[in-house]
Amino acid sequence: MEKIDLGVAFLWEYDDGFISLIREMFRDAGLTTYIVSGNNISKVKEKIHDRQLSFDFYLDRAWDVDEEFEALGKVLSRRKTHIFNPYHNVLHAIDKASMHLEFITAGINVPYSIIIPPHSEKAEIFISLDDLAHLGRPFIIKPCNTTGGGVGVVTGAESLKEILDERISNIHDKYILQEKIYPAILGGNRAWFRCFWSFGTIIPVWWDDQTHLYKEMKSDEIVKFKLKKLIKFTKLIAENTKLDFFSTEFVLTDDNKFIAIDYVNDQCDMRLSSQHRDGVPDNVIRQIIKSMIKEVIKGK
Repeated sequence: MEKIDLGVAFLWEYDDGFISLIREMFRDAGLTTYIVSGNNISKVKEKIHDRQLSFDFYLDRAWDVDEEFEALGKVLSRRKTHIFNPYHNVLHAIDKASMHLEFITAGINVPYSIIIPPHSEKAEIFISLDDLAHLGRPFIIKPCNTTGGGVGVVTGAESLKEILDERISNIHDKYILQEKIYPAILGGNRAWFRCFWSFGTIIPVWWDDQTHLYKEMKSDEIVKFKLKKLIKFTKLIAENTKLDFFSTEFVLTDDNKFIAIDYVNDQCDMRLSSQHRDGVPDNVIRQIIKSMIKEVIKGK
């Protein structure tokens, strides 16, 4: 049997740079990788089934878009492969409605929100004028279980009609309505942050919600701008979700309050900034892969 340290599944073409860097850095660390894609998924399933191939660890970036990958992941789970971000944990963590309530319980600030049931369960809903007034204008409309890249998110909603229209466009999903949060300005930067939890390592970065551009955070900036709560809250989320790798977003407001905005994103956009203007800084992606290497070596 061919035993591989890390299997990586992907389908998104823009993952190419990330996958190439994983292969390179794992090879330099003396570790083996095996890439599972749309071109070889059937062959890999056969090899796994016939016990010709096994993975010690598995990073699956395709299971949520292709049932073949999900089926393979379930077989690997039964074979005792360590799946990064176990599927049942992910399904819990990406539900924005559940996370909203759990964040509040954990003492993490969240925007004023209204959670509404799926249209398929309850066609008619009542939202009072007082509720709409609390949301303010504009407000945010988010599907609770559709994740990644802002899919289905309306950031400048103004009316009840927009809420009703969105519910009809995705009738089986709950929706969360949120007040729009505005960041303070720190050292010329909008105080909007994306924090990566990467296999026990926390990596906070600046992220501009208007330009969608990243900027690496210097260690002294955490002290200078009093940002230690980013570390505390990200760790709390990791403890709550039991995920190995995810990102979350926080805003620091003018009244010095940290507010969680995008709760848990389990399929982080890993486009490199050297290849895409709005990609993640290459150094950050290298840190993420280094932490994954440490996790694999620790588990060998």
